[in-house]
Amino acid sequence: MPLPAGLQAAVMRADGGLGNRSTSGSEVGAVETEVRIPGRRCIAWLRAASLYMMIAVVMALAACGSSGDSSPAPTPGATVTSFSTRPSSPASATPASVAEAARQDAVAAYLGMWKADAQASHTADWRASYLSRYASGEALQVLTGGLYADHANGLVAQGEPVNNPTVTSVSPTNSPTSVMVSDCSDSRNWLRHKADGSPFTDTPGGSRRIIAEVRKHTDGLWRVTQFGVAAVGSC
Repeated sequence: MPLPAGLQAAVMRADGGLGNRSTSGSEVGAVETEVRIPGRRCIAWLRAASLYMMIAVVMALAACGSSGDSSPAPTPGATVTSFSTRPSSPASATPASVAEAARQDAVAAYLGMWKADAQASHTADWRASYLSRYASGEALQVLTGGLYADHANGLVAQGEPVNNPTVTSVSPTNSPTSVMVSDCSDSRNWLRHKADGSPFTDTPGGSRRIIAEVRKHTDGLWRVTQFGVAAVGSC
């Protein structure tokens, strides 16, 4: 499956700004992290050299019809009130309805992850238990790592990103356990400031292409497992 032209991963430092909003090292320099979050941070696949390579691997795994995340599911915390989890599809459901339900659940988990991250960013709460309801594995590490960097540097955020996700593929076809999501996320209304009120100017955000993998876990819930973000103006 060919990848969109121009899609690139970026690994940012905490003293290099929040993804599409870079800042000087003199303003933020106490803590470094390998990953950033869209709007507030530009995220790369953890320990990956290229988003192209990682997405190719994810697509290959999806094509093999993986049966879902076999690792223990993270303990769900308090959920974000703006999202609820739909019950699992009944046993009598048709393959088409099961596939459609999986698509909806995966998109809900993806959107829930960004709402949860935005909520946690308002206080830089990197230990927020509700993050694990919507993200696991590398995706959860990205979220908590970026929030911890903001916490250590005295930064909090206001607002939240505007997301427009679409499902690009599901696997297996009739009873999906893995869903690929493509999004054009607008982070212009998700900005950071110093928690103590001291001077800090965040660079305006913009529209970024995001590709994410959402998987059904052993507890029956869908969570984002990994995602990558392209540069501002990529969508």
